[in-house]
Amino acid sequence: MWLLHARAVEPDAPYWPGRRWLAAVDAAVWPLLWVLVFSHAPKPVGIVGPFVAAVALLCALERLRRALWVNHRYRFTTWRWGRVAAALVLMGLVMKLMLST
Repeated sequence: MWLLHARAVEPDAPYWPGRRWLAAVDAAVWPLLWVLVFSHAPKPVGIVGPFVAAVALLCALERLRRALWVNHRYRFTTWRWGRVAAALVLMGLVMKLMLST
């Protein structure tokens, strides 16, 4: 038996001056970073490299469309993953302090 759970719709993001252009930069940079990571791989990646580039381009176009024309539904990727990275750095610092004493 399948159980389906419908999540509540997230409220619209607040608008502030410059949000649309900052969202467009955020939308374009993350797929570009994936392409850069795969293009600088230490070993040849074969067909995976061009495939990742093609998928990243499609994702970038969709994200750019949402960032520019449906901006109230765009969520910043940098903010989401920046919090995760900050939490990991904080945990690492705490562990370093705990092990150094």
